Amino acid sequence: MAAMSMTRSLLLLLLLATPCLLASSTPTSNPDIDLDYLIKNAGLDDTTTEDAAPDFPGLDADYDDDEEDLFDDDDGPEAESSSAASQDQEAVDEAHVLLLTAANFTSVLAARRHVMVEFYAPWCGHCRALAPHYAAAAAHLALDQPGLDVALAKVDATEDHDLAQAHDVQGYPTLLFFIDGVPRDYAGERTKDAIVAWITKKLGPAVQNLTAVDEAEKIVTGDDVAVLAYLHHLSGAHSDELAAASRLEDTVSFYQTTSPDVAKLFHIDPEAKRPSVVLLKKEEEKLTVFDGEFRASAIAEFVSANKIPLITTLTQETAPAIFDNPIKKQILLFAVAKESSKFLPILKETAKSFKGKLLFVFVERDNEEVGEPVADYFGITGQETTVLAYTGNEDAKKFFFSGEISLDSIKAFAQDFLEDKLTPFYKSDPVPESNDEDVKVVVGKSLDQIVLDESKDVLLEIYAPWCGHCQSLEPIYNKLAKFLHGIDSLVIAKMDGTNNEHPRAKPDGFPTILFYPAGKKSFEPITFEGDRTVVEMYKFLKKHAAIPFKLKRPGSYSSATQTDSTDGPGSSTEAEKSSGSNPKDEL
Repeated sequence: MAAMSMTRSLLLLLLLATPCLLASSTPTSNPDIDLDYLIKNAGLDDTTTEDAAPDFPGLDADYDDDEEDLFDDDDGPEAESSSAASQDQEAVDEAHVLLLTAANFTSVLAARRHVMVEFYAPWCGHCRALAPHYAAAAAHLALDQPGLDVALAKVDATEDHDLAQAHDVQGYPTLLFFIDGVPRDYAGERTKDAIVAWITKKLGPAVQNLTAVDEAEKIVTGDDVAVLAYLHHLSGAHSDELAAASRLEDTVSFYQTTSPDVAKLFHIDPEAKRPSVVLLKKEEEKLTVFDGEFRASAIAEFVSANKIPLITTLTQETAPAIFDNPIKKQILLFAVAKESSKFLPILKETAKSFKGKLLFVFVERDNEEVGEPVADYFGITGQETTVLAYTGNEDAKKFFFSGEISLDSIKAFAQDFLEDKLTPFYKSDPVPESNDEDVKVVVGKSLDQIVLDESKDVLLEIYAPWCGHCQSLEPIYNKLAKFLHGIDSLVIAKMDGTNNEHPRAKPDGFPTILFYPAGKKSFEPITFEGDRTVVEMYKFLKKHAAIPFKLKRPGSYSSATQTDSTDGPGSSTEAEKSSGSNPKDEL
């Protein structure tokens, strides 16, 4: 309430001050004069709205490179020779993968009811890593499961970028599964087995009957995760509930049997009460028994909570399954390989108490492919073992564990995380010792003092040093700040969004430009979405500024008796002539 009262008081002061500003002895001028002045004196080719070339070579300028990739390997086409890339492709037998282009895309999708399409870039390391798995999945589905009406295809998005844009492709590779021409995202692991299992689940029966022991043995030894229901009958109410549960779960195969011998293979007592359900997986915790009410929602919830390993090791292949998991909250262990054996048992034991509530993830800190970029993303330095909690949602809050790593302490940390009792950590560069440039430097620790100052209108650019769009904007943004220099009520600022975080400054890609009006800092900032030019940003500020302002160009307002006719566009005052200065020289 105190904060609200302060905000109201400041707003009242601003409202009371406005007539004084309008009634001051400084004469008012044509509101278009400042804008005309900017247009004539911007000093840049400020009419273009195009951004710099994207940071990922090979994509056209409209490709969104704003999102930071945790596993970005900087492997653009210049990173390795084209001959090496072509050798990688030649090593993969893609005889069963259809090559789609803009010319045949529509006709192929019309001819086949089910088509998985990979949008790829030849230079993309992730795409090259996927290629053998994708080709193997295509061969398996074509040769071993010919009854499934499905094809696997791919599109070179660097050649058919309009086609990729039409399907909202935001990164490479993107896998879409088309059913009767309607796409849905594939967010599973990028492996042959995962792709085959996902497609088979989509196209096969919701529940498969197991009547023979030899068939059951193949399932037990072959499936990474399998659900079996031991029933009295293979049809009826219980079978229907199982089928409904299966449709709620994309990645796990469901089976049913009435055979005691098959049940025994799945570690079910043949004399057990029916219906019984078990989940079997290939890891330390092999068997989990369902003990809830035999309803579809309860069975699906049981499977969702128990299908994943107690701990998932983060790799490029497992990343989609982790970050796209419906369970968003994560506990992550960062440790070098030689130290992990001390802490993984503690994390595994903790995970048993939080099934279906938290994901537990191991990041091998000395793995250059994964450990380094992920540690950088979370602001972790050095090789010391680290445990942190991560919300994994739009808030993307992280909480660092401090103290000795033990079973009791990690359990308590995880419980506090679930109950929102932890204090989030935000990255920040050191506060700069001097900050006298036209564009003020903001860091995470100084954002409250600079950006959330209720007495100032603040424009904040959140940028990334590697972002081509940001580099293109920099001289324009600096020019804007120079024009607005000396206006006490207005601050033009920037913040490196890769090294600094704050809950009130969340970038939606780079660059993100946010405006925080004076006296309204408790509200969400206003996002600038216009053309990134001096003139358009100036017009945006004039429209949204809580405190009216005027340009302070050299000599324009040196005399209280100056009239509009003496400060029109392109004119010079006597003060300017005597000093030998010119507004263009100043800018």
